[in-house]
Amino acid sequence: MKTLGYYNGRIGELDEMMIPMNDRVCYFGDGVYEAAVARNYKIFALEDHLDRFYNSASLLSIEIPCTREELASILDEMVHKMDYDEQFVYWQVTRGTAPRTHEFPAGDVKANLWITIKPSKPVHLETPLKLITIPDTRFFHCNIKTLNLLPNVMAAEQAKRAGCQECVFHRGDRVTECAHSNVSILKDGTFRTAPTDELILPGITRKHLIQICKDHNIPVSEEPFTIQELMEADEILVSSTTKFCSSVSEVDGIAVGGKAPELMKLLQDCYVQKYLSETKA
Repeated sequence: MKTLGYYNGRIGELDEMMIPMNDRVCYFGDGVYEAAVARNYKIFALEDHLDRFYNSASLLSIEIPCTREELASILDEMVHKMDYDEQFVYWQVTRGTAPRTHEFPAGDVKANLWITIKPSKPVHLETPLKLITIPDTRFFHCNIKTLNLLPNVMAAEQAKRAGCQECVFHRGDRVTECAHSNVSILKDGTFRTAPTDELILPGITRKHLIQICKDHNIPVSEEPFTIQELMEADEILVSSTTKFCSSVSEVDGIAVGGKAPELMKLLQDCYVQKYLSETKA
């Protein structure tokens, strides 16, 4: 199949799938999601994504209608139905289908499981990104991978209109994360990244980069850093499932980074190698 959708056991092409209007996602974005990439019909870092998915659902008191083993099996079955061996795999759970009320529906309402799969595009790490900075006015539950992404969507569109690929959120002078990525810096040989508190999403790629640093005796600091420190960094890294570990050449129209290319390439090469080795045929 060219694309694939799943809704509570129903499977079909994405354009053919339909959902009830009373699914709480329609009114409240009442759910959580995950996104991963697959190669050679293997989902990369699946266990990490499942950890975060079940944790996000737990934080919103959503009971996922299957075990993680059952979900892993469903996802594996789905990716093998596709005509392409490189895929973007997205799944979400919503609180259920019920008449619209702000309160949670009664306990007998089951959660709804969605899956969508489509071909993925290759990541070009040799092309650095351009960023803009935006005050972070989102809520204080950024650690939950919630479906409520309107502020992120608006920020991403603002970056696009500025000719950039991402934006950097900040609360006062503290850098938090990007609209749909984590942002970290390299300074004096140290990998610096924001702590995983309620202000950032605990990124899977971020987690893997920290481990790569530890494996290569590269110091890691999980402490807040400022806009000024971002601008003065030796390198700026944007990391996510689809961006991998991308370098940055510009922030708010000002040239940045480019002062530690060997270390940047080491991290990129190690991450790509991890991806290729864990998804080989």
